[in-house]
Amino acid sequence: MNKNRIIVIGGGAAGMMAAGQAAAQGAEVVLLEKKNRLGSKIAISGKGRCNVTNAGDIADFIRYYPGNGKFLYAALKEFNNQDLINFFASYGVKTKVERGGRVFPETDDAEAIVTALRKFLEETGVKVFLNRKVKELIINEKKEVIGITEAEKNEAWSGRAVIVATGGASYPGTGSTGDGYVMAEKVGHKIIKPLPALVPLRTLEQWPKDLQGLTLKNVEASIWVEGKKQAKEFGELLFTHFGVSGPIILTLSRIASQALNLGQKVEIKINLKPALSREQLDLRLQRDFAKYKNKQFKNALGDLLPKSMIPVIVELSGIEPEKAVNEITRAERQKLGHLLQEMSLTVTNTLGIETAIVTSGGVDVKEINPATMESRLINGLFWAGEVIDIDGITGGYNLQAAFSTGYKAGRAAAKYIKQFLEK
Repeated sequence: MNKNRIIVIGGGAAGMMAAGQAAAQGAEVVLLEKKNRLGSKIAISGKGRCNVTNAGDIADFIRYYPGNGKFLYAALKEFNNQDLINFFASYGVKTKVERGGRVFPETDDAEAIVTALRKFLEETGVKVFLNRKVKELIINEKKEVIGITEAEKNEAWSGRAVIVATGGASYPGTGSTGDGYVMAEKVGHKIIKPLPALVPLRTLEQWPKDLQGLTLKNVEASIWVEGKKQAKEFGELLFTHFGVSGPIILTLSRIASQALNLGQKVEIKINLKPALSREQLDLRLQRDFAKYKNKQFKNALGDLLPKSMIPVIVELSGIEPEKAVNEITRAERQKLGHLLQEMSLTVTNTLGIETAIVTSGGVDVKEINPATMESRLINGLFWAGEVIDIDGITGGYNLQAAFSTGYKAGRAAAKYIKQFLEK
């Protein structure tokens, strides 16, 4: 077996890109995937449509990674969103841009992305081995990686460079079970505690269950920790049987997850009418109440709210449902206005790391060279994708980070190998 080859651990977005790029530079590359197929997580991403990247200005990307965005500067510069779009186009996958700059395959089929990456591996000569779980990295006394040990047969595989692209701890059914964290710690790397980063939130209040399945568009949600507002997001929100979800909640969930881990009180406040000031909303309520002055309160909110939401708002307002609209007091009307712009929910937990789209935490970026993705502790050891402590918001940013770091790691590993081949 060739000791000067590159071993890539993990057949996801980062691993496949890394393997193909390394092989394209002339290196001998083997890719080991623990599942029986490549790209399992890609295939289910974006509800099976795969939001592969974002079409926004690449210069703005860094701010969309609340987890160590600056670390990605070099990787995004070398392999940006347009490079990625062009890459897939070269393998016959045309893309389209949707709301918020989200980029999807024109076919709305995530399998097209997986197929393109498989073609890339075949074209570049990467040798793929499925159902191969890696147990640990083999390091010599010079602090150089010299191979890996496979778990099932406890068999050693020699290699001059190893790229770890095992993913985080989200969606364990796809193979992301935190294996890379264990490997990293065994060779001395620090692991920042993995937490769910894009995940639905559980709430103490039970009324979201009454609205299960209701999606609200053009609303605003803000997150409060220990009574202090931390951030807000505008867009789409979904009520569930356990609490809240949807794009804006997922984006805010990272803050919730970090705060809950510290034992802090977390609240979500929903503004159903963010386009209106409190005074404008009060005037709107006065007009509606004048229009329906002879109706009961429970029948006077149809112009303002979705039908399914009216009973919940009526109950939370504390106003008698059968009370005539023309008998509602100014104080009651103002209380209702406040409720419509500050529906408060107490967050008790996240839905769990296994359901998170991505995880925050992972291999400490301080111990990785951002210019090459090589370990600062072990020569020839490279990291790519979600196993690193990087995470972005929804909108295609996480897959872009996986592909960019994979690209960087693959090419840098091939360059690393060349110095031994040239001796």
